[in-house]
Amino acid sequence: MTGIVLNEELSRTSLIFIYAAMAFYTVAFITFVWHLTRLSSEKKKIRKSADALEKAGLWILGIAAATHGAGVVMRGISASRVPWANMYEFSISGSFIIVAIFLCALVVRDIRVIAAFVSAFALLVLGAATTLFYVQVKTLMPALQSYWLVIHVTVAVLATSFFFIAAALSIAFLFAQAKWVKNGKGNITKLIRRVLSVFPKPKKMERLSYRFNVIGMILWTFTLIAGAIWAQKAWHRFWGWDTKEVWTFIIWTIYAGYAHARATRGWDGARAAWLSVVGFVAVLFNFTIVNLFFKGLHVYSGLK
Repeated sequence: MTGIVLNEELSRTSLIFIYAAMAFYTVAFITFVWHLTRLSSEKKKIRKSADALEKAGLWILGIAAATHGAGVVMRGISASRVPWANMYEFSISGSFIIVAIFLCALVVRDIRVIAAFVSAFALLVLGAATTLFYVQVKTLMPALQSYWLVIHVTVAVLATSFFFIAAALSIAFLFAQAKWVKNGKGNITKLIRRVLSVFPKPKKMERLSYRFNVIGMILWTFTLIAGAIWAQKAWHRFWGWDTKEVWTFIIWTIYAGYAHARATRGWDGARAAWLSVVGFVAVLFNFTIVNLFFKGLHVYSGLK
């Protein structure tokens, strides 16, 4: 790829926007936690102010997402390509899409209660991106110079976004159903119990998690297929048992097993929730551990 001009100054400006987004996500997280504690209060006067806090938190989250998105776009412009060629770029782009999907999905009012999870996750990912994964802007390696990069990675990030929302709902479900939460007498346990009392009913959280996982699995299936097609074009074979290929298939198998067990075997409750969480942990493992510590054609950490 010749004639590409890298704009390092714009890349540094992008980083400033990412830091600003982190500040907004921090404020949003604090606001959402404050909202949950007020909403779970036993005093009616305190509960009345909760709606205003939720609206404020959503506005701040929207500002954070807009700032975040601007940083991602500037990173892409600075490199004259899509901004997901290494772990830093994939982290900032992927976390932005997760927040964007969540904001779009707010038409499902019941998922608003996981807003604190979303803002905290985005903050953690950006923190890792800026401290552990940051690399200077650079051109793409030959294997990535394909329109399949846009197709394959876009669908993978969308699938990851749905898996994350499903996992967050599953974690909330597991807390709600945990015996130590239901029967515990400590102050911390009582606080958790009061906060969980404002979440949707456990069965509803379970159904929502299942729906988001199904959408994610459909997108991940396309990710697997698109990856095979791209591999054929880049390396003249559809499948080569590369580390990333194997883990992509393992993730698909976990979610396929989840969907099958949930739909035909009557798996529900804690078993299904744990499988949902395990699936998302596998996604995180694929992105972090596989990229950092394994070798293969698909490992593009960008780190030396």
